[in-house]
Amino acid sequence: MTGTTDGDGGPAEGVRRPSVAAVARDRRVWLILAVVAGLLVCCCSAVVGTLVALSSGLLTA
Repeated sequence: MTGTTDGDGGPAEGVRRPSVAAVARDRRVWLILAVVAGLLVCCCSAVVGTLVALSSGLLTA
């Protein structure tokens, strides 16, 4: 990402950079979403595997 600059290529005055807390909060949100997505994939693959095993007769209901 590029920062905000004035016409001469220097940093524009009065423009605040995001605070460390805001960046950390964004990373926490993405981490939580990644964990939820991972759990969802694991659960769905376990269900699909069980259904395939039941349909092929490897497990008895």
